[in-house]
Amino acid sequence: MTITRIDQGPRMSEAVIHGDTIYLAGQIGAPGESVTAQTKAALAEIEALLVQTGSSKDHLLMATIWLADMNDFEEMNAVWDPWIAGHAAPARATGEAKLATPEYRVEIIIIAAKA
Repeated sequence: MTITRIDQGPRMSEAVIHGDTIYLAGQIGAPGESVTAQTKAALAEIEALLVQTGSSKDHLLMATIWLADMNDFEEMNAVWDPWIAGHAAPARATGEAKLATPEYRVEIIIIAAKA
């Protein structure tokens, strides 16, 4: 089966397609921005990658969301909820983790099916 890598760099690819499954790298917003701004930016990147890989929000399978601080859960959900509204919600996990730098407050990882 063919594996297609999108925006491949020396360390990682932004997306990998294997069969009808699409795996997106963790998406983030600008460091130092609010959780709201970082979540909006990450979701915009996710939408662009889904289009580029032949999918959409209607084909999300799994979302893994890492927050630098679980106290930001409601702020992140205030962006996530309207973004996913009207679409079939994926399975989802949200946890707290140290991200690449302290300025990153949210990272979202998506697995989707091809449309």
